[in-house]
Amino acid sequence: MKTQSLLYASVLALAQLGQCSPTPTRELERRDLISDAIHNLEDGLSAAANEGFDVVGKILTNLDNIVPTARPASVQDAMNGCQEILAPTGQPKPNLVAAIGQLVAGGLTSDSKSSLGGSLDKDENSFVNNNARSPWPPAYPRAGLHDAPYSISESALRAAIHIPSSFRYGARGAPQPIIMVPGTGSTGYLTFQGNYIPLLQGSNIADPVWLNIPEYALNDIQLNAEYVAYAINYIWGMCNHRKVAVLTWSQGSLMGQWAYKYWPSTRSRVTDQISISPDYHGTVAANLISPPGIAYPPSILQQQYNSQFVATLRSGGGDQAYVPTTNVYSGFFDEIVEPQQGDGASGFLSSSRTAEASNTEVQKACPFALAGGFYDHETTLANPVGYALLVDALKHDGPGKLERINLDSVCNNLLSPGLGLGDFLATQNNLLVAGVQTFLYHPLVLVEPEIKGYARGGSSGYGYRA
Repeated sequence: MKTQSLLYASVLALAQLGQCSPTPTRELERRDLISDAIHNLEDGLSAAANEGFDVVGKILTNLDNIVPTARPASVQDAMNGCQEILAPTGQPKPNLVAAIGQLVAGGLTSDSKSSLGGSLDKDENSFVNNNARSPWPPAYPRAGLHDAPYSISESALRAAIHIPSSFRYGARGAPQPIIMVPGTGSTGYLTFQGNYIPLLQGSNIADPVWLNIPEYALNDIQLNAEYVAYAINYIWGMCNHRKVAVLTWSQGSLMGQWAYKYWPSTRSRVTDQISISPDYHGTVAANLISPPGIAYPPSILQQQYNSQFVATLRSGGGDQAYVPTTNVYSGFFDEIVEPQQGDGASGFLSSSRTAEASNTEVQKACPFALAGGFYDHETTLANPVGYALLVDALKHDGPGKLERINLDSVCNNLLSPGLGLGDFLATQNNLLVAGVQTFLYHPLVLVEPEIKGYARGGSSGYGYRA
């Protein structure tokens, strides 16, 4: 009964949150209510299944009932609102359920739970894309002698690649192809619709396609990485063997690194990986989100800081760059990936003897400047330093480097040039999408998936360092 009471309190907090009007008194009441819910929710989740309480159903129902009570007037206003919710001064950080509810109520996402379906149903967000043309040489069953075997069919791997009608297939004079890879709980379209899709589509910088990985990338990361490995070889083969770039967010960095390690054919076909909010070492926050004994989607368990997946990836050179890699992350404040500061950041990757990595914490790149302020896990995608480093990386051999960038100009902006408030809210929407999809995912697991045979023991011959 205690568990039910705690969960009912948490659900009630979300229910009442949706009813609050945007007055100062109500705002204080709302924060107090959510503060109580923060401590109650995780205590109750572990016993919820045994006591038969449908906490997920109740949370989703109450998220449905939350509607924005205000809208930010500017990008700075929106950033301030996100900071007050995700990194409140002198208060404990909210759990993600509470944070999502507060963001929606504050008008800090482009959708509410009830309106989210419109974004999910767009053709650009499809998991079943019609890519009838075949590459040369074939990308399946193997593009290279030392590539690991795929466990997913070629038709399924190919269907996850969304190629917009504007894509020029590496034609003469066209910008370099770039493959966009999403993070946990999102798709390529939803991840990048408010940032790099509008920044790059139709530009002379890069020509984007993106991956909409089934199950919103909540499944086994080893499987998710197969989509990345295949996409690299497919797009390369479809673009007259023109090398591609790869842009990743969050878990996408792990997918890319796993793909390079165990499908080494990809390495010579990629000029750059640009990773925003990467977590090459997983996150200690995942240990808080998914404490022992609670079932979660596989990829969340795999992103625990000392998970078997992370340990396997980082062994044998996997903690170093396989391709020129540009990493960009926020030390203040990534609510998903921690630690994310200095050389100990999860987003930090060492250079190898064959490929250089650059690692940029935006607050250190732009101290006391607009671009060095508060950026969370999602909105770092819109940070102007990240965009400037991407442009620099694609123009030069090796990763993007701060010394080639006009930081006086770049740091004086909140967002990448051309982005506005609507783009910022669409980018922040990723947290709502990820939260909802995490609740809807099935089947949940208590332990992370077993490491694939090709990655065990180091004697398989796959993923040798070229």
